[in-house]
Amino acid sequence: MELQLSLVQTSALAMVLLAFGEFARRRVGFLEKFCIPAPVVGGFLFALLVLVLRQTGAAEISLDTSLQTPAMIAFFSTIGLAGSLATIKKGGKLLLVYLVACWSLAIAQNLIGMGMAKVLGVDPMLGIMAGAVSLEGGHGGAAAFGPTAEEMGVQGATTVAIASATFGLVAGSLLGGMLASFLMHWHKLKAPQKAGVREAKQPVGAGMRKLAGGGGSAGGPAVGEDLDEAIKQPGDEISNYSSLLSTATVIGIIMVVGMLLGDWIAEITGFSLPAYVGAMIIAVIFRNLNDKLKLIKINDDSVNLISQMTLGFFLTLAMMSLKIWELANLAGPLSVILLVQLVFIVLFSAFVVFRMMGKDYDAATMVAGFLGHGLGATPNALANMDAFNAKFGIRSEKAFLIVPLAGAVLIDLVALPWIVWCMNLVA
Repeated sequence: MELQLSLVQTSALAMVLLAFGEFARRRVGFLEKFCIPAPVVGGFLFALLVLVLRQTGAAEISLDTSLQTPAMIAFFSTIGLAGSLATIKKGGKLLLVYLVACWSLAIAQNLIGMGMAKVLGVDPMLGIMAGAVSLEGGHGGAAAFGPTAEEMGVQGATTVAIASATFGLVAGSLLGGMLASFLMHWHKLKAPQKAGVREAKQPVGAGMRKLAGGGGSAGGPAVGEDLDEAIKQPGDEISNYSSLLSTATVIGIIMVVGMLLGDWIAEITGFSLPAYVGAMIIAVIFRNLNDKLKLIKINDDSVNLISQMTLGFFLTLAMMSLKIWELANLAGPLSVILLVQLVFIVLFSAFVVFRMMGKDYDAATMVAGFLGHGLGATPNALANMDAFNAKFGIRSEKAFLIVPLAGAVLIDLVALPWIVWCMNLVA
């Protein structure tokens, strides 16, 4: 039996699965502990159902995911709108140092992925899918770049990317606090009681839960209460119809210009620039010009709301349409690539990032966050840092400002163009 769902039916089902994912996350301890995004929960369960029906010969289900691409472009536009230079200045020199570490990791992850793929005799594009796309990029990056890779002729790219992102999500949550605690013990460090920290009486809580629907560094600009305070401008208003309308209008125009930019670059240079990357570039340019010229008021609450909705919708559609059966022949090579990636990030964090950030309590906290978003997503980074700080009873304010800023927004300014360049290189 063949079941063909229309555009409206597919979209409605995606919203039901997204809502179910949010419901399940609040009630299943494992999902809450590891900050598993709601779209992954609902969408992956449906993909498993499709697999069972297909393998048993009961039915084949086809979906109309035409709205996935527009939602994805809108989401990456919100990422660009959060890339304000004024925000970067708030983090100071330490933010720039941390960003260099994040960008270096993204570069290394793709090089490792492509190199290991060549050694193992699989398509280098799949190595990129198991590199910065899914690890630094999380499920959002996997869902965005996987279909692009398949359009370039690499079968199973989306499934590999999603599987890698899921592995990274769990691994990053398990290892972040452990490595930070080890570094404190190994270097005989003590938690400070003075400047830059306060008592960690409360968990990240609402701010972290607000993020948990996101994925990876592409988790959107809503990055918790601390960052909200850091980037809030005087006179910011609560999101309402007027601010939503003006923000959505700006995003719509950015999407169009971004798509035209991608087509123009492809026509002139032959270099394939995905529409969502073009939109992000245009959004960054517009945001910083607008900060100077004050052309239109950008309401951060409205940007965050649109970001969360579009990410949840497009990621659920991507998870729903996974072809899990394509992973069977790639399980062995993929496991080897991910193991090498895991060893590298642990060593890089312990011997490079920890030293770059000052070899102190704040640095150890940032290492916990670095593993969280370097393998998984910004919510995992916040969860790691929160758990680690709670152990010592001291909250690192530096870490809770710098890590969300870099992991949720600023890393994509280099990581995404690097991914696009690598994909064009091996295509």
